[in-house]
Amino acid sequence: MPTETESPYMTTKEVAALLRKTPHAVRQMRHRGVGPKGTRYGREVLYLRTVVAAWRAARESNDPLAQRAA
Repeated sequence: MPTETESPYMTTKEVAALLRKTPHAVRQMRHRGVGPKGTRYGREVLYLRTVVAAWRAARESNDPLAQRAA
C-alpha cells in the first residue's frame, strides 16, 4: 500500500527499475500486450502500482520454472 508521500502511480522508468529492464523494453512489452497495463496521461504513461503488482503475481504463478522451485 502506498504511503501518503508515495503516488499510487509508477512511471515507465520506475516499472523498468522494478523489473530490472530498460524503459524501452517495458514500452515494447506494453505495446505487445504482454506487459502491465498503463494509461497515457499527456505524453507520459503511468502504471497503477496495484496493476503492476497483480501483473507480476500472475506472471509468477504461471511460470513453470517457478512452480518447480516451490
